[in-house]
Amino acid sequence: GSGSGGSGTGTGLTDLPGELLELILCCDVLGAADIGRVSCTCRRLREACQPRGKVWRERFRLRWPSLLKYYSHSDSVSWLEEYKARHNAGLEAQRIVASFSKRFFSEHVPCDGFSDIETLGCPSHFFEDELMCILNMEGRKGLTWKYYAKKILYFLRQQNILKNLKEYLQRPTERQSFLEGAVLIDQYCNPLSDICLKSVQAQVDDITDKVRKVLRTKNPRHPSLASKAGEVLIPEVELQRQVLDAMNCVLYEQLKYKGNELDYYNSLNSYIHQVLIRRTGIPISLSVLYLTIARQLGVKLEPVNFPSHFLLRWCQGKEGSTDIFDYTYIDAFGKGKQLTVKECEYLIGHHVTEEFYGVVTSKEVLQRMVGNLLNLGKRESTDQSYQLLRDSLDLYLAMYPDNVQHLMLQARLYFHLGIWPEKVLDILQHIQALDPSQHGAVGYLVQHTLEHIERRKEELGPEVKHRSDEKHKEVCFSIGLIMKHKRYGYNCVIYGWDPACMMGHEWIRNMNVHSLPHGPHQPFYNVLVEDGSCRYAAQENLEYNSEPREIPHPDIGRYFSEFTGLHYLANTELEIRYPEDLELTRTTVQKIYSSGKE
Repeated sequence: GSGSGGSGTGTGLTDLPGELLELILCCDVLGAADIGRVSCTCRRLREACQPRGKVWRERFRLRWPSLLKYYSHSDSVSWLEEYKARHNAGLEAQRIVASFSKRFFSEHVPCDGFSDIETLGCPSHFFEDELMCILNMEGRKGLTWKYYAKKILYFLRQQNILKNLKEYLQRPTERQSFLEGAVLIDQYCNPLSDICLKSVQAQVDDITDKVRKVLRTKNPRHPSLASKAGEVLIPEVELQRQVLDAMNCVLYEQLKYKGNELDYYNSLNSYIHQVLIRRTGIPISLSVLYLTIARQLGVKLEPVNFPSHFLLRWCQGKEGSTDIFDYTYIDAFGKGKQLTVKECEYLIGHHVTEEFYGVVTSKEVLQRMVGNLLNLGKRESTDQSYQLLRDSLDLYLAMYPDNVQHLMLQARLYFHLGIWPEKVLDILQHIQALDPSQHGAVGYLVQHTLEHIERRKEELGPEVKHRSDEKHKEVCFSIGLIMKHKRYGYNCVIYGWDPACMMGHEWIRNMNVHSLPHGPHQPFYNVLVEDGSCRYAAQENLEYNSEPREIPHPDIGRYFSEFTGLHYLANTELEIRYPEDLELTRTTVQKIYSSGKE
């Protein structure tokens, strides 16, 4: 309009009522730069766009809607400053993510690789939000950015959860909720999942309400139906029994919760949010759920660290009794069945001493939950199980930082994986200070870790492989092609190749490579397989995939920046190592799939 002082007869912005002016300025077609320019035109518009006003709040909301949960309506916030801070945090996050591929392509991100992030000068939730924006980018581009954004987010969240766990452990025992402890373990092992105590508690509350409805039909005057039920324990055993009967009806009959006997060693059974989703678990996870509901209804159940099968106990005699026969024992895994001492022994098949019937603390419950996960991590030698082993060791050592056995296991794990040699030396030094009798094992690991560090220092730059070299003339396939294994039928993508098998004699013998027509004297390819594994395949065993599709491998972004629909594009770091492959891949794809269409 002509409204800031001209002689025209039209109506300008400044002539509009305040509410209508705000409505226009909050329009989503305007950007932050537009609002900045508008606010510089005159005093009226500057006041309409004041930093703490509705216009900048709406601009912030439109750009980053998930961040509003961090603010209260009563807060006096300079939305302009918050907008600038979030914008700058985004630029910083993008800079760090972009640097990770170049810095850490050829090795695991070292333990000090996140030092830039730990000293951020911006709110961590702003930084995390930008990482989530990167992860949620649509399409098949930005794979390398997504790969490293995921690693950084994993680290940030785990650091925050560890801090929360340590704060939890420092509270008085009566303020350590078993449910909260289970959620912290769940969060640490699944840091990229949307798990929070508030959501889990809401689901438990919903089950509790269902129990109250059943209880109301049996006893309309039951004290657990009172508005403040749970704050006061019910003293009468018969009234407590009514609660437990109603719980068993809801959990096991209506909602069909059950112990997971068929897939007992699945780690999902240990995660409380998965127990609620899948309605199945192992004795300890189901016991935490059962105990929490009972306490909310005024029945005090206590955890019992029974060997091989976690139980709860319910006092039938004088409160605090030390006589194990004054208690009934509850098997949450077995549909809430109530057991005598003798029946508990039948459950595991042997006699145990009285100490195993005693109550344990919340810290000891967490220790057992983490111990279960640790044992699961030891069962297999896969990337997924190694990650579980690393996470569970972190949790265990957060609770017991001077446990020599688990410190040694952590050092051996890092050594075996070939990661974080400097941290391995720190752990070994700590072990030696705690227990000098470990000097033999410590000395062995120190020697080999130092050798690893020296070899790493001697490494030159990346090996560059030119297809034009005479020694590479037999290499038929190139980086980024989607292949199929002729014998095993799996789909994969090539991310590296050698003109001949470069593995040792033992591997060649174990894999029976000499039985192949061309044996080890043919090109071999590093491939990422759709099942999440990495394999080394002979050229004669691979063929072009007639129906190329994305390979759902966790490391795909480490090597590739984009999936075109027919092949993968190598990222900058991989292209440096195979500079002539990109053009060959494009030519090959065009030749194969265009001829297929014809």
